[in-house]
This record gives sequence, C-alpha cells and structure tokens, in this order.
Amino acid sequence: MVIRLLLVDDDAGFRTTLRQLLEQRTEAQVLGEAGSGEEAIRLTGDLRPDVVLMDLAMPRMNGLEATRQIKTRWPDLAVVILTVHDEDVYRRTALAAGATAFLEKKMLAVDLWPTLVRILNRDG
Repeated sequence: MVIRLLLVDDDAGFRTTLRQLLEQRTEAQVLGEAGSGEEAIRLTGDLRPDVVLMDLAMPRMNGLEATRQIKTRWPDLAVVILTVHDEDVYRRTALAAGATAFLEKKMLAVDLWPTLVRILNRDG
C-alpha cells in the first residue's frame, strides 16, 4: 500500500529535504507541497492525501489553525505536526488542535516512517 502525503512548511528547502527523505520509500507518494496554512487547506481538498505533514510555525496562518480547519472539514484525515520545538506545551496544543501525532524535525529520519505506519495501521 502507498501512503499519500501533503507536505506543508513555509521553508521550501525543508520541504525538499522532507520530500527526498520520503521518496526513499516506494510506499510513500508525495502528492504536493504547500508553503502556508491557507494553501494546505486548499490542497487538502484538491488532493485528498492520507496524511498531511504540517509545520507548526508559519506566518499568517500557523500549523495549529490550519490543522483545526482541516480536521473540521475532514475529521478522519491524519495530520502530523512537525516542529523544531520540543517543549511539551507545543505537543499538548497540537494534539488539542486535532493533530494525530507530533514529531520533532531533528528526529524525522528515525521517527517519521514508523509514525506514519502506526497511525495508518499499515505494514511497512
């Protein structure tokens, strides 16, 4: 099975790195990329990914507000918050906004794929 993903981060370089990390797996399909919360909401509706990988801190509409809006429209969609912040208050706030999981960017190479498999209950 393939996991279809939308990457959301205001840093285009980080999106490129994340895409390269995911494309090492044949089970991952990156459907698109968004650089803002507003764009993330629009692309979620257009592309219908299995998982949205959402940056926490973005200008204008941050990842928490974008997550709230996405979860309101598509309650069963998995949203994984990605952040450089490791303080527990960010984790609690993200989960309260409807995030399915919360990952530190520095740990993505280790934690991302097992988290995706776990939240989608797929073998991988």
